[in-house]
Amino acid sequence: MKLVTAEQMRNLDHQAIHGLGIPGVVLMENAGQKTVEGLIRYYGNPEGQKLSIFVGPGNNGGDGLVMARHLHQHGCLVRVFLLVEPEKIKGDAAVNLAIVRQLPIPLDIVSTESQVEKIDLANDFAAVDALFGTGLKREVRGHFAAAVECLNRAACPVLCVDIPSGLDSDSGQVLGCCVQADLTMTYGLAKVGQFIHPGAELCGRLEVVDISIPPQVVDEAGLTTELLDKKNMTGLLPKRSPASHKGTNGHVLIIAGSGGKTGAAILCARGCLRSGAGLVSLCVPRSLNAIFETMLPEAMTIPLEDQKKQILTVDNLEIILAAAQGKKAVVLGPGLGTDPETVELVQHLYKQITLPLVVDADGLNCLAETQLPSHPATRILTPHPGEMARLLSQSTKEIQTDRIGRAHDFASEHQVSLVLKGAATVIANPDGKIAVNSTGNAGMGAGGTGDVLAGVIGGLLAQGLSPWQAACLGVHIHGLAGDRLATRLGIEFGYLAGELADEIPAVLQKLTNKEKK
Repeated sequence: MKLVTAEQMRNLDHQAIHGLGIPGVVLMENAGQKTVEGLIRYYGNPEGQKLSIFVGPGNNGGDGLVMARHLHQHGCLVRVFLLVEPEKIKGDAAVNLAIVRQLPIPLDIVSTESQVEKIDLANDFAAVDALFGTGLKREVRGHFAAAVECLNRAACPVLCVDIPSGLDSDSGQVLGCCVQADLTMTYGLAKVGQFIHPGAELCGRLEVVDISIPPQVVDEAGLTTELLDKKNMTGLLPKRSPASHKGTNGHVLIIAGSGGKTGAAILCARGCLRSGAGLVSLCVPRSLNAIFETMLPEAMTIPLEDQKKQILTVDNLEIILAAAQGKKAVVLGPGLGTDPETVELVQHLYKQITLPLVVDADGLNCLAETQLPSHPATRILTPHPGEMARLLSQSTKEIQTDRIGRAHDFASEHQVSLVLKGAATVIANPDGKIAVNSTGNAGMGAGGTGDVLAGVIGGLLAQGLSPWQAACLGVHIHGLAGDRLATRLGIEFGYLAGELADEIPAVLQKLTNKEKK
């Protein structure tokens, strides 16, 4: 599913209206009418019941005015609270205001906080937020903020027109204050900020409403951001021949592990194997080798001399480069540590490995020590927000307030594919493509799950997927595995990263439409 920014949605509207000649008032009529249909579908017949609509300036308010008319036709006891002076309503919204004012629909002009405080929603069966649309970029203040608070105090369900008022439709951040929706009916296409937290929670249930913008307008818009769902993830895995064997299913080299962090390397290898890689070899400190051979018999190890320091160092560089020969992909970083000798090793490997390379965890922390080196081949970086902050020398808050923007700019500048982990993980490609993941849950916020993901992506690369496909599919199935665990256990926490890795084959089976009935 394609996602749009506020500007892109304005351009789509403009092309439909001015390019194809569809009157804006027709699009507004479609939006309001279909939103009423959605309200009835979710909350029942409004006949004889009270409902309040909070109307602001602009087309969002116009959509609310269309709703008022249609609800009146259904016998609803609708009332409109207009939070701007009538003469400030312009264009298509003014057309609908003029119609509403000729109907027996109570319309109150509300211009102060004290007037808002007198509004009583106690007996309403639903309330509608039509205050601000996707174009809002300033903080909500004054009597508008009071209206937001009034809606948030309401005991009845709150339906938001297009987007909750106070939500930045591009970043998913709150602009001062924001309506908490029970249901959001968004128009044309879903907005990016409706899937980035906290926007995802504030939208409540989200439904995309077709307001009759022709598909050709969308197809010609060159939209580059999409939501990862089953539809666009199904079929990405290559079909295996019955004659395939471990040598044809991809061999991954993992460079990981140090004293106290052997678990990260083991979980990475499990993720790699569970994603379908035929072979996995681990470069590990020799003094820790027994742990790996005991805990992960399915993988091979390449013990490297560590002088019993339990770390990998730049002295291991040539052996690692030789070990990479003949492999299909490399994963660098889980549990590697950040000793200065390890930092030097990571920076050399980043520059010299010519295979597709996934860099995670301590690999990223080692790269953050200096300017990111240039590289000769595919690079997929998988930072969580803290690691991303270190790579950019910014605060985690700065990263989280513009996840898509930071990911896009970093991928473009450094010519890497970037997986910015977290709720609604963002994948950015160097060519400008962006994806937002739709799977996963709070239980995945536990140690080791990111190591599994790095292994999954590495395993998919080794099986022949492109960097973009491997990153997107890896993130999506990783989240689906967490969702399966949460469903099976009946709770969204308390499960282990190793258990998550073990769910991946079942997820892949379902995505390839081979799940047993």
